Amino acid sequence: MRCHMTIYKDNAKIFKAFCDEKRLKIIELLTNGEKCACVLLENLDLTQSGLSYHMKILIDSGVIISRQDGRWTYYQISETGKNNAIKQLIAITKNK
Repeated sequence: MRCHMTIYKDNAKIFKAFCDEKRLKIIELLTNGEKCACVLLENLDLTQSGLSYHMKILIDSGVIISRQDGRWTYYQISETGKNNAIKQLIAITKNK
């Protein structure tokens, strides 16, 4: 069994993904499917480095996954990551 501090760190990564307005907008943009970084930049008030910063947090959380295709990076919501985030929220808020 994993120690509680590891579980807390993992949960903090998940919930950090949802605690910023720009990251919530990115997640919303990805609800309709995979998007190229260039498309995300067109729809956000961010620089390339700003987008990279937010995408690193989202990817570290497991909620978003990425793939390279040539010089472009494509992002999408991870079904496994999404389900894990839901599961963790339920687990930490349920009555004991």
